[in-house]
Amino acid sequence: MNFDYTQIFDYALLLMMLAVGIAIIRLRNLFAIVMLTGVYSLLSAAWFVSLDALDVGFTEAAVGAGISTVLLLAAMLLTSRECAPVSAMRHWAAFAVTVAAGCALFYALPDMPQYGALASPANAGVGMDYMMRTADDIQIPNVVTAVLGSYRGFDTMGEVFVVFAAGVGVALILRLTGRRRGDDV
Repeated sequence: MNFDYTQIFDYALLLMMLAVGIAIIRLRNLFAIVMLTGVYSLLSAAWFVSLDALDVGFTEAAVGAGISTVLLLAAMLLTSRECAPVSAMRHWAAFAVTVAAGCALFYALPDMPQYGALASPANAGVGMDYMMRTADDIQIPNVVTAVLGSYRGFDTMGEVFVVFAAGVGVALILRLTGRRRGDDV
């Protein structure tokens, strides 16, 4: 087994994600839970970047950590700050699912290709074809920009619409609550 520093980084990210997941299960304060889900999304984004999935990591950071956290905070304005008591059995079931998912990720981690390895799926096959042909096909020197702006243009436009719709939704939710600056929460 070939072990490198990126695997140590991946293990550390997975451990932090597991700790945040367990903390989310244990807490009853909704504000803390919303904040921890944002932290979990940021850790997920960092892990996606570690896996060479930069566009997925960027989307997770923007939508998962940014917009979703804002939407949850806005929704929380319409509810109470503490959740109702939950049976111990439900806590243990959520804990078991979180631990099982964490164990599955740790089990699969050593089989991941090394960061930047030429034989990895991200750097071989279709990915390498895009790297070779993009400069001639599109005349855009940055391959990521070319792929997102040209090859995946409609997909990128759809993602922009989703982010815009989420922002408008947050604005409408905040406006519909009728709260003004200085009102008690």
